[in-house]
Amino acid sequence: MRLLSRLGLCLSLLLPAACMAPTLEPPGTPTRAAQQALPDLPPMKIFGATGAPASQPVSNADLARDFLDLSFELESGRQLPVFTRFEGQIRVGLSGQVPPGMARDLDVVVARLRREAGIDIIRLPLGQEGNLNISAVPGDEIRKELPAAACFVVPGISHLGQYRRARRQDRTDWAKLQRRSKLAIFVPSDAPPQELRDCLHEELAQALGPLNDLYRLPDSTFNDDNIHSILTAYDMLVLRVTYAPELRSGMTRAEVAARLPALLDRLNPAGKAVAPRHLSATPVAWMNAVARALGPGASPASRMRGAQQAVALAQSYGWTDHRLAFSYYMLGRLAQASDPGRAKGYLTRAHELYSRDPRTRLHATHTAVQLAAFALAEGKPGQTLALLSGRAAIAREYQNAILLANIEMLRAEALERTGKPDEARRVRLDSLGWARYGFGPDWAVRARLQEIAALNPARGNRP
Repeated sequence: MRLLSRLGLCLSLLLPAACMAPTLEPPGTPTRAAQQALPDLPPMKIFGATGAPASQPVSNADLARDFLDLSFELESGRQLPVFTRFEGQIRVGLSGQVPPGMARDLDVVVARLRREAGIDIIRLPLGQEGNLNISAVPGDEIRKELPAAACFVVPGISHLGQYRRARRQDRTDWAKLQRRSKLAIFVPSDAPPQELRDCLHEELAQALGPLNDLYRLPDSTFNDDNIHSILTAYDMLVLRVTYAPELRSGMTRAEVAARLPALLDRLNPAGKAVAPRHLSATPVAWMNAVARALGPGASPASRMRGAQQAVALAQSYGWTDHRLAFSYYMLGRLAQASDPGRAKGYLTRAHELYSRDPRTRLHATHTAVQLAAFALAEGKPGQTLALLSGRAAIAREYQNAILLANIEMLRAEALERTGKPDEARRVRLDSLGWARYGFGPDWAVRARLQEIAALNPARGNRP
């Protein structure tokens, strides 16, 4: 299940409280500068049908541990008695209020699952029912069933109208399954294209494979931080293991564990020579603190206390990995409205931690954008450009249009300040095509352009 309002996909740069709400209200009239810079929106840009971003090799010892923890436990912590997957061909049905572009994005990820994970999966013609059915429904209908969910997957049903009646029956209980034979995914038909695509990736991965998320995984969508929006090379390897002929539905944890060493040596031969990282398990106390900081309905003060507790706990555990960085990232985002000075310090610390590990270069790009916004607001366009150098290529590689649009809009403002108006105009125009994919409606694109323009002190309209 993909949750609403995670920091990785927040729309607001310097107003973090706004990104905690599940929706944004249409903004007022854009500033004169924004109107002049944006007379018409260009066509939406889309990413090509490329594969997973480059990844770091993973130790087979770590991978075996991860696979077992992902496959035999739910996100709630409930243990699963047996391993389950689809047996035979997976036929994906698509129905409902399917918006333009959704079918293409689905075809791209289905092709990747065939090519990179070796899964026997096809998409059926629109409206035809399969054994894995994706329904595009209004987001409000999803939130009526699960208020915190952006999208979700459930076994045993085909349509959202069946969910409420079936939710307490054995057929919708993951722990009662012996194999996967009929699943439904519900995605928001009225969401921006990128959010809808992200839902397709995350929910398909869960429908096909692991049902758990692990915060200790830095380069995976099987992680509740929602930093990754498309399936990574690590994810595809996990799914390839899931559908390997050595495994079958109904196997116990011990039986799967016994098969994994030889299986992983076959599928990931480079992993035999990689030293394991042995990252510690993530305690429930820290996960609860994160949930308080990011969950729906909490007051700003309660969110701050949750983020502060997450930092304190991460430090007490002796962490120096991406989980400590994420704790600082949350705290920095939440502190921006009330204490910008401290917020900048927290974000700087997160950026330093993320920048140490090539596995978290996407995470470091998120923090670089935050710090670049500070630099622009402080009248330091050269520092803004330095922080953003090379970041657009990373955003493209990971196919994050929201991140890419933010980078390019900030670069455009900084280029104007450094006396390069022609280049600024070109970069800004490029950003708008990506913004249409990332943010969706025209008013959201214009609001983002206005917000970033307002960071530039030379415009005389700082927020």
